[in-house]
Amino acid sequence: MRSVIEITNIDAPELDAYARLTERQLLGRDEKATPVFIAESPNVILRALDAGYTPVSLLMERRHIDGAAREVVARCGGVPLYTAELDVLTKLTGYPLTRGVLCAMKRKALPDARDVCRGAKTVAVLENVMNPTNVGAVFRSAAALNVDAVLLTDSCCDPLYRRSVRVSMGTVFQVPWAFLPPDWTALLGDMGFTTAALALRQDAWTVDDPRLEKIERLAIVLGAEGDGLREETVASCDLTVRIPMSHGVDSLNVAAAGAVAFWQLGRRNPSQRNK
Repeated sequence: MRSVIEITNIDAPELDAYARLTERQLLGRDEKATPVFIAESPNVILRALDAGYTPVSLLMERRHIDGAAREVVARCGGVPLYTAELDVLTKLTGYPLTRGVLCAMKRKALPDARDVCRGAKTVAVLENVMNPTNVGAVFRSAAALNVDAVLLTDSCCDPLYRRSVRVSMGTVFQVPWAFLPPDWTALLGDMGFTTAALALRQDAWTVDDPRLEKIERLAIVLGAEGDGLREETVASCDLTVRIPMSHGVDSLNVAAAGAVAFWQLGRRNPSQRNK
């Protein structure tokens, strides 16, 4: 049975997750905080539910309860469902809601990178990618283009940040991912991966170099917005790969570069995930 609660006070503490908790608190790094994240839009919420995430509460426009979010409401059982008109919700959250539906969900324990990579042929590594839009876009491309897992350095944006989840269209719940330890190049080497730094170097292989097709396990390493990969990272990788470009363009946005590399390099060992 659903529990519908009309919002009469936007300062109510039970709404903190949607309006006032910091990212640190959402991550559960404060003693009394429960680790949660916010999923936005019915399709994204359904993908999170399909992946086994547990809902804590719902927040939505009144018209969506028996409309666009009907399946979400049914699948979330008796969790509190907070509702109001869009202007009240926008005032509460501080931003316009995509399709007027949010869900606070419990985080799962993070997996180990070795577990995430077990059986993987192609993985993406993100170093210092802090823009949530780019992180979400990389996940969406990874899901679509035969990348088996995404690995992140500890300075990357949290993939479960609200905007990352939304931009990914919920694919952060479909592609396995984990954070990496500081010595991650050595770790990937131990697991049998060839690390390929995506960077502009004169001696770099082009992304369509036929030699790349012979690599059994490949880690595609992408750097931060603007600065790209650190020099130390490029030096520690097994090889460097570049995307040939025209008209004097010297670089692509990290998410766009990732999509190009995933399309070309992921064709070596097509993923079985969607087959």
